[in-house]
Amino acid sequence: MHFGGLAAVQMAKSEFMTAHEALAANGRSFDWARRFLGKRMGGDAATLYRFCRVLDDMADGDIPDGPRRLLTIRNNLVEKRHATDPLLADFQPFILQQNLPVPVIIALIDGLLQDQRPVRIANERALRRYAYRVAGTVGLLMCHVLDCDDDAARAHAIDLGIAMQLTNIARDVLEDAEMGRRYLPASWAGDVKPAHITAASNAPDGEVARAVSLAVRQLLLLADDFYQSGTAGLSYLPLRAHIAIAVAARIYRQIGMQIAATGYGWHQGRQVTSRVTKIICSLQACGSICRRFWRRAPHRRHLHNGLEGLPYVR
Repeated sequence: MHFGGLAAVQMAKSEFMTAHEALAANGRSFDWARRFLGKRMGGDAATLYRFCRVLDDMADGDIPDGPRRLLTIRNNLVEKRHATDPLLADFQPFILQQNLPVPVIIALIDGLLQDQRPVRIANERALRRYAYRVAGTVGLLMCHVLDCDDDAARAHAIDLGIAMQLTNIARDVLEDAEMGRRYLPASWAGDVKPAHITAASNAPDGEVARAVSLAVRQLLLLADDFYQSGTAGLSYLPLRAHIAIAVAARIYRQIGMQIAATGYGWHQGRQVTSRVTKIICSLQACGSICRRFWRRAPHRRHLHNGLEGLPYVR
């Protein structure tokens, strides 16, 4: 996803930050939620975040020679070689310690490499597969970090990651278009070019702008389906992890609610949550603890239509 201006300069330095520095600088919503995890889990979550953040910076070209390094890391993982890239060499002990599934990391990198080509998402299936690769995978990796080893939890973890990524896409429509990327499916918005989206931001009453707004609405409705499934799986987590992830999910969902409140005004600037809003969301999220005493509903398997062949999709 696109980060502009000063943020891009900050993120170019993410490889040289500690895990906690990278999280505080680049992932404010997640850094807020991390406080509920405790020292050990919070530190492990920050370590995973930093690795994923640096991979993303490589894909976006914010790190010199980033795309080539990303390919090198992928090849090292596929071929089970000793790491030849310093990022992977530094992270490999953590992979072993947490028993992180390597095919999931490879799928994450594949999603980031997809951004190296002109991004024109064709349909909802392609959107779901992209969101799985760049964010559903992170949900799966977090299961290991959060001491959750119940197989039934994985489908919900995938869904929560996808939900958050769909929110990211809705928030960053204009910024992504400025980078030549269109994640809104052509089947929803028409096969509009990113340059046309950028131009339409100056004509919000025009046909293209209205079509994009309708697509953003559809995107957030889809995200809500995935949030419902994702949060339904929180009871599989240890209590502190349940609270922390519930907080992160509620804050992220709030971003979508703010976008909807503008009339899906994707052209009105990037939505952020204030400290006061984060506090309110945190209090609301704590109410989800009662779900630990409910009977667990089965996963809604139709949400994974189109994800066949990806790790842990059944």
